[in-house]
Amino acid sequence: MSRQPNFLYIMTDQQRADYLGCYGHPLLKTPNIDELARAGTRFDNFHVASPVCMPNRATLLTGRYPSVHGLRKNGLHLAAGSVTFADVLRHGGYHTAMIGKSHIQPFTGRDLPMDNPYRDAPIKEAKAEPEGDWQQEEPSRWQGEEPYRVSTPYYGFEQVDMVTQHGDNCGGHYYQWLRRQVGSPEAICGPANQLPHGYSCPQAFRTALPEDLHPTSYIRDRAIDYLKAEERKEQPFFAFVSFPDPHHPFAPPGKYWDMYDPDDFEVSVPFEAHRNPPAHLRFVREQYLQGHRKAGTEKAFMANEREIREAMALTCGMITMIDDAVGAIMDTLRAQGLDDNTIVIFNSDHGDYLGDYSLLLKGPEPSCSITRVPFIWRDPTARGPASCDAMASMIDIAPTILDRAGLKPFNGVQGSSLLPLLNGRHASLRDALLIEHEDNIAHWGFKQPALSRTLVTAQYRLTLFLNQPWGELYDLQQDPHELHNLWDEADYAATRLQLTETLLQQVMAAGETSPWPKRLA
Repeated sequence: MSRQPNFLYIMTDQQRADYLGCYGHPLLKTPNIDELARAGTRFDNFHVASPVCMPNRATLLTGRYPSVHGLRKNGLHLAAGSVTFADVLRHGGYHTAMIGKSHIQPFTGRDLPMDNPYRDAPIKEAKAEPEGDWQQEEPSRWQGEEPYRVSTPYYGFEQVDMVTQHGDNCGGHYYQWLRRQVGSPEAICGPANQLPHGYSCPQAFRTALPEDLHPTSYIRDRAIDYLKAEERKEQPFFAFVSFPDPHHPFAPPGKYWDMYDPDDFEVSVPFEAHRNPPAHLRFVREQYLQGHRKAGTEKAFMANEREIREAMALTCGMITMIDDAVGAIMDTLRAQGLDDNTIVIFNSDHGDYLGDYSLLLKGPEPSCSITRVPFIWRDPTARGPASCDAMASMIDIAPTILDRAGLKPFNGVQGSSLLPLLNGRHASLRDALLIEHEDNIAHWGFKQPALSRTLVTAQYRLTLFLNQPWGELYDLQQDPHELHNLWDEADYAATRLQLTETLLQQVMAAGETSPWPKRLA
């Protein structure tokens, strides 16, 4: 077996940190992920670079902020010339595989409702689009009869088994496989074919798709096949295993649908608990009270207590199904004799409000429920501390993996290796971290798509919104659920000023540094 460590990176979609047993959830059963945490290090203060799928996934791969790597919001794509840590691993002798959800290119096939005002100009954009295919995840590529192919290396991954979209309505290689199993996926998947149930939560349906045909099971089986291949013992590997759940719709299959009882859950942070909600939260509340909520899209909406309890229970069902899949993958890793040289990482791309402020899904409110995510690092050859409360960010993952693989990162990486935290050389790497958010449509009362910058420190969360006279300031030590906005409090004026200066420093530090100058000119 190669002495370079293997990497098994397990990612979920839209899973907040406190929705795991090892992070303290009182009801959720996740024994296999909990075992990873027990054998490794659980990071308790790990945040995204952006609380949105595509920008944060691109940050994971590049170690760069969305404002720098260019995938600033959903609906864009990571430019063809972008360098990822998978590229470095591949050039360093690793076999690299992506199994499951990528989402670094658009995959809905739907046009943005807002037109480019320069669409009729002879040159439409300030930055010329690099040559490259940005539609490889689109439905038009995999819905036809032709075998679905992705050009490789795909952002550094030599082997790709793609699963796009969410719920039981997933595409990519999975869709073509499912079509071979059932003939017409459209005849069994989706709300139109749902089984009877008594739930009322929007975007919740009881799928007729059996457990063994579900995307979670497909990804589990493809990961197991990958680990069983004889080549895994001959060459170090990096396997990115990415589940589309527990992202909405709330549709776990089979026994996972009613594994958890909504009556057992508590909505502990409803909208009414917020002492002085900012303008965008008040707007969403008014929409809800007037019967004008938009609950059928990917954007966050307000829900009643019963709907939230159902969403919580169904989310737990999806997570337990993933945990069972993780258990099967780990059993295979051990059976193949790969366990003692494989670093296993568990992480999610962002969170979900799941009842905080009576909201579901994710939106322009950058509370910790959508910015704080699980991050577990299990290294069988270098046991770290059981937990780490130092602030860490998605920008740190790329340099950490490369550091552990013994490979140099590339110019432009903005994160820091977490190995000094894992080996005990340092107690912290930073005093503050930056979170960027840029929406792709105007909603929640914003006249233009919301754009914000957030600073998180050990004590505070400060958020500034573009072109808004209001903002947010919370004392996370005294107010961990972020229910008392201190923005306008006279006693916190000096604190707000100091944090604003720190935020500006963070924004400047996040500027582009690549390419390196060629000459002294």
